[in-house]
Amino acid sequence: MNLPNKITLSRIFLVPVFMLFIIPIPEWMLTSEYLSFMHEILLDTNNFILNYGNYVAAVIFIIAASTDKVDGYIARKKNLVTKFGIFLDPIADKLLIAAALIALVQRNQINGWAAMIIISREFIITGFRLVAAGEKLVLPAGIWGKLKTVIQSVAVALALLKNYPLSLISNFRFDAFVMFLAVIITVYSGYDYIAKNSNVIKET
Repeated sequence: MNLPNKITLSRIFLVPVFMLFIIPIPEWMLTSEYLSFMHEILLDTNNFILNYGNYVAAVIFIIAASTDKVDGYIARKKNLVTKFGIFLDPIADKLLIAAALIALVQRNQINGWAAMIIISREFIITGFRLVAAGEKLVLPAGIWGKLKTVIQSVAVALALLKNYPLSLISNFRFDAFVMFLAVIITVYSGYDYIAKNSNVIKET
């Protein structure tokens, strides 16, 4: 396995680490009699997650999202582009974004409809890619798909950081505005991707 693919895999492995800091500890664990010996530790940990976990998660998310550019750059510069890498890279992106969106919905920081639309688009395109793979075709992401990933990442980062440091100078909901743009671009990028590769699902 070459270096770019290893970097892509590292992005996938960071997803559960990200989730540990963003998802609060379940209520049943906090109140379980079987875990009474560690209630204080669990409560302290949960308080940290609720108050500061999103900032730690934001750092992990930004690092993970940044590796998308690193692995792509190395793959192109060193001529290490592989079919496995082309397949794995968007999967890693989808896992990271989906995990972040679900976590933010649970924390009531973004609208559930935005998450549903974005994740639904990813399911549709993944199904489309599977059909293409059955025809032994590998369909790389287009320019709109790449822009979609960038805008989604910015929107998630702003939501995780609660608009910091922009919140220091304005009360404007930058995260909500950028998330709205992300939804629009996500829908259009899905349409554009399928329209340009519609021959894959045409009956013969």
